[in-house]
Amino acid sequence: MTSFQTPGSAGVIEEQATTALRSTPESARGGRGARPPRSREKAYRTRGSADIMKPSLAGLIGKYVLLVVVLGIMVFPFLWQLSTSFKGSGEDIYGFPPNLIPSAPTLDHYAEVFRTIPVLDYARNSLLVGVGTVITNVIFATLGGYALGCLKFRGKGIVMAIFFSTLLLPGEVTLTSQYLTVKSLGLANTLWGVFLPGAIAAINVLLMAAACRMIPADTLDAATIDGANTLQRLRHIVWPNIRGMVSVVALFAFIGAWDEFLWPLVVLSDPANYTLTVGMNYLNSNFGSNPRVIAAGTMIALVPIIILFAVLQKQFFKGVEEGSVKG
Repeated sequence: MTSFQTPGSAGVIEEQATTALRSTPESARGGRGARPPRSREKAYRTRGSADIMKPSLAGLIGKYVLLVVVLGIMVFPFLWQLSTSFKGSGEDIYGFPPNLIPSAPTLDHYAEVFRTIPVLDYARNSLLVGVGTVITNVIFATLGGYALGCLKFRGKGIVMAIFFSTLLLPGEVTLTSQYLTVKSLGLANTLWGVFLPGAIAAINVLLMAAACRMIPADTLDAATIDGANTLQRLRHIVWPNIRGMVSVVALFAFIGAWDEFLWPLVVLSDPANYTLTVGMNYLNSNFGSNPRVIAAGTMIALVPIIILFAVLQKQFFKGVEEGSVKG
């Protein structure tokens, strides 16, 4: 039987064949780009393997079990507090095992917090103190860290010993002396008095000194020979190599200033100047029998920190990894 094709049908068949050929993966066609299938590398060390950098199967399982346990210990209190803030008055918050999903979620407790205390005013005060603390810690810790990490001068060991010794003293030991100093300056019951003791932290200076110490001395000496002054060395050599540690100092300084409770409670007496943590303590006295309202206030004070870290965590961890000298 003689086959026949209508006019134009050959072109249609050829076009369909070309399209099918193009849609076929190159590896299936056996072309030059075909790659042999790669076996998936195991995350643990198999029996008889000499790769000591990988854990055994039992060690890998134990590591993840430990991580889950630690995660539960750290995260569960936050989840319980968050769940309590949304539970109604008729729900049991102390039952065991705890029910973390409210049966009838409500925002009444959050509304009660805003009706009881001026949350936005207290948050503004905390923000002012936090931003000021970040600025001064970044500036002074960078300068102090550069001096201790990169410069040579007489008495450097004594200065380092003094900084380390301050870390051995709990904050409560210096509380009285700090208050007397702030009061003598006329800054008691002001946000300046809250801000001043935390304007520079010894631990931040030591962290910046450790970061500056990683910069090769030859690089700084070469810049000095080329005529660079101290400010130019800081700007063009030191700063690009310590930005990671600066992000750590800035974030921890803000969190510490935002969460500080004892010192603002001591130095402030006017409710108009209260920071958010001190203002939330008012809920504990008025609503001591209603932990749901207290939990709502705690979440209000905590959520800004969570949002801040969630937004900046990429820059935070990226900055920590930066350590090579930029050309």
